[in-house]
Amino acid sequence: MIREERLDTDGLAALVARDIPPGSVVNLGIGQPTRVANHLDPDAGVVLHTENGMLGMGPEAHGDEIDPDLVNAGKVPVTELPGASYFHHADSFAMMRGGHLDYCVLGAFQVSAAGDLANWHTGAPDAIPAVGGAMDLAIGARQTFVMMTLLARDGSPKLVPECTYPLTGVGCVSRVYTDRAVLDLTDDGVEVRDLFGTTYDELAGLLDVPLLDRSGS
Repeated sequence: MIREERLDTDGLAALVARDIPPGSVVNLGIGQPTRVANHLDPDAGVVLHTENGMLGMGPEAHGDEIDPDLVNAGKVPVTELPGASYFHHADSFAMMRGGHLDYCVLGAFQVSAAGDLANWHTGAPDAIPAVGGAMDLAIGARQTFVMMTLLARDGSPKLVPECTYPLTGVGCVSRVYTDRAVLDLTDDGVEVRDLFGTTYDELAGLLDVPLLDRSGS
């Protein structure tokens, strides 16, 4: 897929939602990934799990829908779908660690070409570490997708040959969704699946990792 414009967060969230198979059990990480809930087909039977203890989470709540006691792990007000259930935080982590999640969608500071994930700490002296349940999710889910901008604020790439930030998980990421491209991390290398507002050559010039093109560009 080639699009003329880069994708915003909601555009990426819609793309992730489209790629989640019907009937999957999924956890959405704090930040950009929470927006995926707003784009899931209600008839697809996708069950959203939250690390603070809920199965059957629905889209974000607005207006009269807001219940201050009903929030996701990022403290964003959410709705509940028919059949939703609640449980202890420890039970939620047991689900994550026990391999009961089909997918998790996380944000990241860096992802390596080999699928290593760094998303809890930049290593900067004044940074506040925030691991939360990311390590459990990244390793416990059958597949880990990442949503992030391709470039950091200083213009450096966030998809790198090797992570320089403290690792969350090793070899756990299978696909990266960015504002400029969707990239599959395979045994053969980094495959460019979709391009947004950039060409393959431009993308290759922004990154220090070899790319395999199957975007049709």
